[in-house]
Amino acid sequence: MIEAFITLIYFAIILGVIVLVHEFGHFFFAKKFGVFVHEFSIGMGPKIWGRRKGETEYSIRAIPLGGYCSLAGEDGEETDEDGKKIPRKRKLFAKTGWQRFIILVMGAGNNFILALILLFSIGLFVGSPNMDPVVNELTPGYPMEKAGIQEGDKVISINGAKTKTSEDIQVRLSLVKAGSDVTFEIERDGKRKEYKVTPVAKTEEGEKHYYYGITFKTEMEHGVLNALRYTFQKTGALIRQMVLVLQLLFTGNLSINRLGGPVAIYSTVGEAKMYGIATLVQLTALLSINVGFINLLPFPAVDGGRILLLIIEKIKGKPLNPKVEESINLVGFILLMILAFYITCHDLFNIFGK
Repeated sequence: MIEAFITLIYFAIILGVIVLVHEFGHFFFAKKFGVFVHEFSIGMGPKIWGRRKGETEYSIRAIPLGGYCSLAGEDGEETDEDGKKIPRKRKLFAKTGWQRFIILVMGAGNNFILALILLFSIGLFVGSPNMDPVVNELTPGYPMEKAGIQEGDKVISINGAKTKTSEDIQVRLSLVKAGSDVTFEIERDGKRKEYKVTPVAKTEEGEKHYYYGITFKTEMEHGVLNALRYTFQKTGALIRQMVLVLQLLFTGNLSINRLGGPVAIYSTVGEAKMYGIATLVQLTALLSINVGFINLLPFPAVDGGRILLLIIEKIKGKPLNPKVEESINLVGFILLMILAFYITCHDLFNIFGK
């Protein structure tokens, strides 16, 4: 019970920091460009704390799954808390296109900045894991060695898909149909050659697993330059993974049941805390990139959807009908809530239904 409570605290802190950073991106630039901010909230649902400073109310709400920065002109509110009419020039829609774009995009922008800072801190103070797609060791008698691949070889691609880091390789191999041949493009001494590898199957605890017999460099490197290199390698690898997941979802090659929601994140936090603070910091960076990436998708109700509507408005040369825009965002929000509910139920079933 105590462990579950500690995990819940970590969970709330991690999500709280990510949401705070995201919403502050919207808040900072809204204030900078003179937009009236009704409320800056961390969390959703019932208010458990609130304080008004100037024209804005700052609050913390009971459910640590999100937050919002309520701006004048985006939700139909026409007056402030004292009932005074808010001037048109202080509403979001009255700002220039580039100002509105910056306000909308900097929520996700702040998430990426947070992730870069956290990953750089890990690389600088803990060490930077080597992520080069270079073969470190081969297990004697296993498929990779039998195919002719050697230690020190660089993996350029797997089944035609480029691999820039060892994480790219692991992700690509995890998506290969069980037992299927895999084509590795290898670079050795400046020359490239393809090798076809068939993984070996082994049954462990009643489950069949497939092995290639390969490991990659895992040593920790130190120094500012290595920390910078690791930061951008890791960020790039995470973004490529998310793009790949989207592609697989749209093509039907990945089930929506493979996605994880708040319950899955809670479980992951519980596992991560056992490995120490550096692992929790890395998880925070990963989740922050996820939040930033998802918010930039051109889907109604998230920032990317609003940015898309802004672009359409600029192409048309005139403002969109506010009621139409509000309806589009409402439908998008309802669909997102249905998806979140389904994923949460599926996560709970996976934990308690087995």
